[in-house]
Amino acid sequence: MNAYTIATSSTADLPREWLEAHDIPFISYSFTVNGELRQDDCREASRSAMFKGMRNGDDLKTSMINEYAYYEFFKSLLETGKDVLFLDMSEKMSVSFQNADRAAKQVRAEYPDRRFYVMDTRCISGGLGLLVMKLVARMEAGESFDDVIAWGEANKLRIAHRFTVDDLNYLKRGGRVSNASALVGSLLNIKPVLYVPDVGTLDVVKKAHGRKAALNAIRDGVLNDLSRTDTDGAYMLILHADCEKDAEWVRDQVRAAHPEYGEIAIGSLGVVIGAHTGPGLLAVFYLCEARTPK
Repeated sequence: MNAYTIATSSTADLPREWLEAHDIPFISYSFTVNGELRQDDCREASRSAMFKGMRNGDDLKTSMINEYAYYEFFKSLLETGKDVLFLDMSEKMSVSFQNADRAAKQVRAEYPDRRFYVMDTRCISGGLGLLVMKLVARMEAGESFDDVIAWGEANKLRIAHRFTVDDLNYLKRGGRVSNASALVGSLLNIKPVLYVPDVGTLDVVKKAHGRKAALNAIRDGVLNDLSRTDTDGAYMLILHADCEKDAEWVRDQVRAAHPEYGEIAIGSLGVVIGAHTGPGLLAVFYLCEARTPK
């Protein structure tokens, strides 16, 4: 049995089956569908249904996790008698991180004999999920609490995040692009290519003309990174929001260029991130030497 616990949030966008198989507790973000409150259950079927619903006009809205919910979750973890490492979205991407940090200070005061570490992962979605997977593998291999944290802090900025979205209006609602940019972009069939830099924000790094050009830009960025990275037996995660064929195309392009690459997994994007990006998002996550948008 592990001497400590690694916990995360539903926005790691990991499959429920994987979380349960590795006994990883997670706190769920909430969201509404046409005003009906729901909890992110991390199930593939739920994700698929949500994106199909969005294509049919369903309105999704998300909520941050409040301080009390984090406190209750953290307290339940510490009551097991183990130290805890908790990983959530980048501080720059969600106010929830600040609520988690305040709640962590409360439980540390109540459990002074336990260690509780909240990592600012500088990652989101599958990037966060990939970091969780790497740290869990180290924990299960017997590495200490301190060594796992040290590896995470030293390597979290090596996790590349490359995205494209199909509808700029979702980014407009979230304040990522202006109303004018969304209108002009939609008229000109512009598809943004996005990247998470070291600070943990989500930046537009290229404006491609058409979906195919955006996918080509993602592929080219991935292959550029892999030209400087050890790819033998590596792991890549491709998440999509109801556009599986595009995910398969990117996978096949990477596999053709790097047949030695390890597993290239494909799954559905989580509903919380997806509510802000819309159906048609395609995202690729993997280890690189250093983050660069090119």
